[in-house]
Amino acid sequence: MIQWIKADNPKAQFIFAHGAGAGSDSEFMQDMANKLVEHGIRVGLFDFEYMQITKQTGKRRPPDRVPKLLAYFEKVLATVDADLPLFIGGKSMGGRMASLLVTEHILPVKGVIAMGYPFHPPGKPEKLRTDHFADIPCPFLVLQGERDTFGTQAELAQMSFVQAPVFQFFADGDHSLKPRKKSGFSEEAHRLAAAKATAEFIEQYLND
Repeated sequence: MIQWIKADNPKAQFIFAHGAGAGSDSEFMQDMANKLVEHGIRVGLFDFEYMQITKQTGKRRPPDRVPKLLAYFEKVLATVDADLPLFIGGKSMGGRMASLLVTEHILPVKGVIAMGYPFHPPGKPEKLRTDHFADIPCPFLVLQGERDTFGTQAELAQMSFVQAPVFQFFADGDHSLKPRKKSGFSEEAHRLAAAKATAEFIEQYLND
């Protein structure tokens, strides 16, 4: 159920859920997991059920509805190491599911990390997915590209949150934190910075 990317003497475990369109074996997920391991974090990757079927059949499927996604995520968390501090999160949809799951107070999760949070569908800023933020009982880090079409830095600056996440923005980054070549920034540097920010966040709340 979980593919573990193991660190030597890990200080924490991070269950890292994939986004809507690509599974745990995507280049982004694998690369970020390996970068996090370098910081002493054991990373657990998994595929939601609809993605497992997509891989078995070779036919793309839309994600399951939220309750089914959350039920499977919860099942995955039941298999983690109870003795290692637990953080959860994900890319895009996976980060949103992690942030929803902790509002149900399922497990002692120390914090949530979302990479490219889908604040709204592209082009539909009125359809916000932030109502549950006020109910998140643990620290919440959002790593967001400045020009992410699911929530740009400019859009987020105009939003008011009852309980705002901790934000870190990536210069000229898109929904996968990737900058354009002409920006002068690099995708690799942004990923390294995202891994570092995640590790520092985990370190900060490790013993809470």
